[in-house]
Amino acid sequence: MSLLMGSIVVVAILFFVFEMLRRQKLREKYAVLWIVIGIGTLLLSAFPSLLEKASGLIGIQVPANLLFIMTLILLVGVCLHLSREQSQAEDEVRILCEELALLRADLADIRSQLEVKPGQGSDPGPQNP
Repeated sequence: MSLLMGSIVVVAILFFVFEMLRRQKLREKYAVLWIVIGIGTLLLSAFPSLLEKASGLIGIQVPANLLFIMTLILLVGVCLHLSREQSQAEDEVRILCEELALLRADLADIRSQLEVKPGQGSDPGPQNP
């Protein structure tokens, strides 16, 4: 029964990831990560002996502990990756704000140069009727 429930949950999550990808709510580079995780989880739920063999090779007595360790490492990796992405986005926003401020200053200079200065005459030139 737990095999069936685990498989149903993983398939539902994979469907949700594909749906978010289809609606462009999730970028491809993140979707690949979640698809690989989902397929790995599906394999472990379909073949629990893989986890038992892997824990025996590593020397962990309880296979569930190996699963917890793998999950913890995965979550730390995802957090580090997202922190790096966030830092890059903050740098890009800062650079764009600086460029916008420079463009606004240039625009203000151009507008001030185009204004009619006192003493240069107030005749705007010929006008079309």
